[in-house]
Amino acid sequence: MIMSPNTPSAVDLSLPEELLLALLNEESGYFHQVPGWNLNCAIAGAALADLSLIGRIDTDLESLTLLDATETGHPLLDPILKEIAAEQESHNTRYWIERLAPRSEMVISQALNALVRREILDHHPGGFYTFTRHLRRGDTSQAEEYSTGEFVKARLTRIIFADEIPEPRDAIIVALVNACDVFHLMYLLDEEIEQRIQFVGKMDLFGAAIGEAVAGSIAAPVFRQPPLTKPIPRVSYLEMARNRHLRAGRLPALFASLAEKHGPVYQVPRPFQEPLIVLAGLQMNQWAHRQGRMYMRSQDYFQGVNEAYGAARSIHSMDGADHFRYRKAIQPAYARSTLTNRLDETYDNARRHMASWQVGDSIPAQKMLRPLLNSQVSPLLTSTDTQDLIHDVLKHKMRVLNVALANILPQFMLRTPVAKRRARVTDELVERTLQAHTPGQRVGKPRDVVDEYLSLHGSDSQFLPQTDLGVPMGTMLMASMYMGDQLGFALYWMTKHPEIRDRVTAEADALFANGDPTDADLTLENIDVTHRVLMESLRMSPIVPMAMRTVMNTVVVEGYELPLGASIYIANTAAHYMEDVFPDPWKFDIDRYLPPRNEHINEGYSPYGLGTHSCLGFRWSELHLALNLLMLTHYFRIELNKDFGDPPMDPFPSQSPSNKLKFRIVEQRHELK
Repeated sequence: MIMSPNTPSAVDLSLPEELLLALLNEESGYFHQVPGWNLNCAIAGAALADLSLIGRIDTDLESLTLLDATETGHPLLDPILKEIAAEQESHNTRYWIERLAPRSEMVISQALNALVRREILDHHPGGFYTFTRHLRRGDTSQAEEYSTGEFVKARLTRIIFADEIPEPRDAIIVALVNACDVFHLMYLLDEEIEQRIQFVGKMDLFGAAIGEAVAGSIAAPVFRQPPLTKPIPRVSYLEMARNRHLRAGRLPALFASLAEKHGPVYQVPRPFQEPLIVLAGLQMNQWAHRQGRMYMRSQDYFQGVNEAYGAARSIHSMDGADHFRYRKAIQPAYARSTLTNRLDETYDNARRHMASWQVGDSIPAQKMLRPLLNSQVSPLLTSTDTQDLIHDVLKHKMRVLNVALANILPQFMLRTPVAKRRARVTDELVERTLQAHTPGQRVGKPRDVVDEYLSLHGSDSQFLPQTDLGVPMGTMLMASMYMGDQLGFALYWMTKHPEIRDRVTAEADALFANGDPTDADLTLENIDVTHRVLMESLRMSPIVPMAMRTVMNTVVVEGYELPLGASIYIANTAAHYMEDVFPDPWKFDIDRYLPPRNEHINEGYSPYGLGTHSCLGFRWSELHLALNLLMLTHYFRIELNKDFGDPPMDPFPSQSPSNKLKFRIVEQRHELK
């Protein structure tokens, strides 16, 4: 097998990078689960092995010796080499592995970023990874695609299943993977192969030293015991009742203010239930984004929602490999191209709906913008017109969320006559959608989200059975609600700042001056101000301010133990109102997102969620919101019916503009045509 010239070979990679590639499980989109300390030790050992292979250090079972302190030029290795060179006393390899293990998180992050940058790994929304494909030709008669990551695994396969003598580097990577105890997850092993793995791992002296040091560190009982933990602070009912942000429905600001007083982990009371543990702040966001999947699950919270729609599970209630598979299957339909390939249709549907507005109308934000977005989203997602059903469908979904998810309404509220009628309307929506997706009617039509769901069902009816189709079919138009409400907040903040509104209007008029803008016209440069208005609106008024999870594996975070089975609120948008993340957080400031400030480039800015359950269609959403804000300002002059200090909102089941927030059509600036 010959590698193509533009494909990095294994010797171009550092050993930490090779180890990560060996540990990647493409079925789950993440890495074989190695306990945190174990992986950290293995990564530290890999970095030390690299320094040995290039002649900077030498080691045996008794000591590690510095040979050459000259920098390597490799950003993963030089900080470690510098630390070894600065040490006055002599220590063995195990000492250095345990000393360097705490910095392994940084090494892993840098290694993953480098692998993505070099197009060896593809990074998918939600923190998933897969191998990038590169063409490798075995002979001129056929061509196969292999990835660098697969080549690393192919080397491992050849080493442990053949009798050939491996190179020192190969022996070291076998020792490291074996120390992580994941070979049994990668292959079907028998006694003979297991003996071969042990033999190969000890063939190279340095590999043997690293393997034994890693294994020894992993086995050390002191590192398997949780450290002393601090009691989690409790917020009283009285403190909650007195909080002005709670009374105003501003949940991000509520969680931020409580974190300022109590710290990043605290408990809030719930009537007749155990308190909720809240994680709030930049460090909590970083932890949840990178490690939350290993300790928390989502299925408990969404089970009631699934049952309300007659389903066993949904993408929201899945975790791990099944969740990743589901996302991969439907992701193409949520891509930005789904919108850009049908821009003409989107413009026409939006103008057709806007034509019903009259100068002088004063319309509540929800009533004005949810139908506007649905007039565009419904054809894109379902290839059907659902304007006559959307009101009842969204009301039913909100009732289900308030009962089964937020638990702020009793169960019988799903059995009232109104709730039952709206449930029947949702069933009608599902039936209408399915009737529009018979094979004959889809000929020559662009694929939509329903096509992807039906394709997944057809290819594996056990994974996505017919009983579980009701959840996605009945809820996908929630996008109309979420985007409509977010557009309402953006329109609110823009109209409160006339100088910014004028800049957005100028961008809109320039784009529409010669007809409808194409995808090539919709560059970040051409919609810069509009894009930053939306970003700041998403910071100040995010639609989904938190995520709910259940602790499935006990873990200690920031010195606090999250106990098994505890209910968790990941208040990811609390950081939006923290001074150390966004200076002067109550100021609507679209220049936050310009260099050199770039205040959004960290996990503190998270309007689309964190980790594996982050919004699948956020790139589509960003562009779609921008298009609508541009069209609104191009065709109309819109003002607030009444000025507010902050937008009045309803906090549950998601943050949305309340009916008090109304917009007045002051002027129609251009003809709708």
